[in-house]
Amino acid sequence: MRIYHFSDSHSYHHLLQIPENIDLIIFSGDESNYYDVYKNEPECKDFINWFGNLPIKHKVMTAGNHSAFISKHTKEFRKLCEYYGIIYLENEGVEIEGLKIWGSPYSPTFGNWYFMKARDKMQKLWENIPDDTDILVTHTPPRNCLDLSYNRNHQLEFCGCTNLLKHVFRVKPKLHLFGHIHNCEGVLNAGTMKLANLDTIFSNGSVVTDGRFGRLSSNGNIFEL
Repeated sequence: MRIYHFSDSHSYHHLLQIPENIDLIIFSGDESNYYDVYKNEPECKDFINWFGNLPIKHKVMTAGNHSAFISKHTKEFRKLCEYYGIIYLENEGVEIEGLKIWGSPYSPTFGNWYFMKARDKMQKLWENIPDDTDILVTHTPPRNCLDLSYNRNHQLEFCGCTNLLKHVFRVKPKLHLFGHIHNCEGVLNAGTMKLANLDTIFSNGSVVTDGRFGRLSSNGNIFEL
């Protein structure tokens, strides 16, 4: 199966160059920008209309910390996804052509956004990831994996979730697909990596750079399973 992963389009999805011959497209959240739900709604619906009309058989997504409309109107959003043939995952899983996929929109609290939990509360959430997961889809990265960014004091730090990394080692999925932490000044996070003692491929699919919204700095990642 040919899989295309991207994340954090932040309303610039129309600039993406969608690869050909993709069987499964997966989005890791942050389709929109605004904190205000009223302003966020048209951004979200524009993304869903675009995503749902892509000529790709299987479409899977989760939300992110900028997904205000999804957070506040989840039932309506799920109906939209059903209409467009999109599978939305919010702390739940699905099986597609033998591949078991589990997804969550949550990330450690940073600022006042959506789908966030305190770092010490994340452990309980990740305990729900099934042991037989093939593809793990989260908005947040695990700690130390393509997650380097600046804190409020403009100092670089690894921003991912430590508890999530522990559960990746437990589950050992074939792919762990995420976003949330974009490219930023002097730092490239978009791309893929592996750890020396784990077969899992980590993918940061974010396509924008902090401070340079309006153009794309990457175009997602492609996998064959």
